[in-house]
Amino acid sequence: MSASLADQTLAIGVGANLGDPLATLLALRPLLEQRLVALLGAGRCRWSPLFRTAPVGGPPGQPAYLNAALVGALPEGAGAAAWGAPGHPDPQALLAELLALERRFGRVRRERWGPRHLDLDLLWCGPQRLRLAELELPHPRLLERAFVLAPLAAIDPQLQLPGAAGTVAKRLAALPTPAGVPPPERLPARAGWPEGSP
Repeated sequence: MSASLADQTLAIGVGANLGDPLATLLALRPLLEQRLVALLGAGRCRWSPLFRTAPVGGPPGQPAYLNAALVGALPEGAGAAAWGAPGHPDPQALLAELLALERRFGRVRRERWGPRHLDLDLLWCGPQRLRLAELELPHPRLLERAFVLAPLAAIDPQLQLPGAAGTVAKRLAALPTPAGVPPPERLPARAGWPEGSP
C-alpha cells in the first residue's frame, strides 16, 4: 500500500484480553469483513499478524491483550462528499456496527481502559475528520499506542498515517518505551490467521 493511499482506506484496531481472546478474534475476523463489504462495498481487507501486548492504562493486574489491525480499501469515489450516500454509510453508522459486534462478543463497558472481551476502534475512515462526543477521526490516540502502531506497521511500514508526519514504522520507532513494559510481540501464523511472524 503506498503511503499516499491512507485517504482511500479505513482502518480498525482489534483487541481482546478476557475469555479466550484468540477464539474471539478468529471468530470476529470473517464477521467484520462481511460487515465492511455489506456496509461500504469495501474492497480487500489487509490484516496484520496477531500481537501480544501489555495493557495500557486502566486497572492494574489485567491480562495481556491480543491485538491486530485491518486496513480496508474504500470504494472508488468514497470521499468525504460520498458519506451518507447510498452504499456509503457515514462513520457514525460504521461505529454503531462495531459497537454491535463488541456487544455480540460480550463487551460490557464498566470502566475506561478496563479489560474487555472485544475492543474495536475505528482508527480512520478515508479523508473524514470528525470531532464528536462519541467519535473522533482520526482516532485521538492513534499515534501514542504501540499496540496500534505495531500491527499497522506490520501491514505496511511505509503507510503515512492521517494527520501525521512520517511513516507508521518511524512513528512506532519514536515511541518512548515505558520501563518494565514489554514491546508488542508479533505472533506466528496459525489456522484462521495466516499472517504471522516472518
